[in-house]
Amino acid sequence: MKKEEEQRFVALLEEHQNIVHKVCRLYTNNYEAHNDLFQEITIQLWKAYPKFRGDSKFSTWMYRVGLNTSITLYRKSKRRISTQDFDNVAFKIKTETYDDTEEQQLKALYAAVRNNLNDIEKALVFLYLEDKDYKEISDTLGISEVNARVKMNRIKTKLRTLLNP
Repeated sequence: MKKEEEQRFVALLEEHQNIVHKVCRLYTNNYEAHNDLFQEITIQLWKAYPKFRGDSKFSTWMYRVGLNTSITLYRKSKRRISTQDFDNVAFKIKTETYDDTEEQQLKALYAAVRNNLNDIEKALVFLYLEDKDYKEISDTLGISEVNARVKMNRIKTKLRTLLNP
């Protein structure tokens, strides 16, 4: 990959890294697992970047890679994910310390989502909470818009029941 493409990738990743942090928070329970998953998603984004054609927004593509990586890793092993050595990657990005104080009011919702929904439902809720429209959700998850709407309505009902017994 050319140096300018590498610099463009690093700049885009730094600009949108909160997307990856949010995906990590949805699929992990502790700091170490969060960091491991962040590292693995970053590596997968780096590997896939040369194939990014720009047909969608970078952030949409980033969501898709992040969610697919998370789902794949956690389907293989619910307890521990295997990661690649980050030091072998040619670039270094400046990472922010993830501050979740603004999201404390969502703690119960995240717990309900993490503990009671399957992987696809988690991804759907995540994208919905990120204010993605159903077109972008359907593109990211590879399902129809109608299917995304129906699934989301069922998930809302399920979460209401879980959070307000």
